[in-house]
Order: sequence, then structure tokens, then C-alpha cells
Amino acid sequence: MARANKPTQRDRVLQYIRENNYITSYQAYTELGCTQLATRISELKDRGYRFTKERIKTRNRYGDATHFDKYILIGEVSE
Repeated sequence: MARANKPTQRDRVLQYIRENNYITSYQAYTELGCTQLATRISELKDRGYRFTKERIKTRNRYGDATHFDKYILIGEVSE
């Protein structure tokens, strides 16, 4: 039996961004259990939210160059 009013991953991603100003895929996975952040962001965009994406360059624990995306909410939906 499904619980009524249970927040969706999309809801949780949006709330996290509102509270923390941005989200990365690592944060989405570790904090929210969300493995497909880009999909959730796309769903939010389809609902009228606007985001900017910042590419962050870093090194992994082996010293190899890598990057990840940081999503920042720049526009809310008018209700």
C-alpha cells in the first residue's frame, strides 16, 4: 500500500536545492538516494523551473582529472 503524500525524488531534489542553494550528483546520491539527478532536473525544467549548470573540475583520489555538474536554481514557477 502506497503512503499518501510521500515526497517524490523530484520533490526532495527541489527542497534540497532550496535549502542548500545547489546540488551535485554526489549530494543527490548520498543525501537523497537519487541516482539519476539529471533526469530529476529535466523533470523540474519541464514543470517550468530554471537552472544553471556549473561544470566543476577536480581530481579523484587517484589524482586523475575529473569533473561533475553543480545545478543551481535560478527561476521558480509562478503559482
